[in-house]
Amino acid sequence: MEKATFGAGCFWGVEVAFARIPGVTATAVGYEGGSLERPSYKDVCTDSTGHAEVVELDFDPAVVSYSALLDAFFQLHDPTQMNRQGPDWGTQYCSAIFVHSQEQQAQAEAKIAELTASGRFLPKRIVTRIEPAQTFWRAEEYHQRYLEKRGQASCHI
Repeated sequence: MEKATFGAGCFWGVEVAFARIPGVTATAVGYEGGSLERPSYKDVCTDSTGHAEVVELDFDPAVVSYSALLDAFFQLHDPTQMNRQGPDWGTQYCSAIFVHSQEQQAQAEAKIAELTASGRFLPKRIVTRIEPAQTFWRAEEYHQRYLEKRGQASCHI
């Protein structure tokens, strides 16, 4: 098993999208990239901690490649929006890839270069940040599988 961590706006819908992919064996929503230890949802929503709302997932690379996960990531949100996705705005809604290895770093950089060269997002540019994974702070339990617990299949993303 390997890990991947993505920030693509509100983590509820992002979690649902990744959980549907065959080969993704576990998902958890949480916070990554900020300065505060053990942040709460309330802390992160102040827009002052520097954390992104993220989904950390375990995946079986024999079933789904990291490249396929990157494709899904770029399909399920707008990577040209800085700190915003749909009606949600703030630094916690940034587009971010937190890489767990040099190989993931190289693949993420190559995917952004490929998408940029394709012109798919023109006239805008991709603002997705790529950073080494650090500490993943698991969100409060009520956020885990939030939409599933409410009988919803998706949210606005």
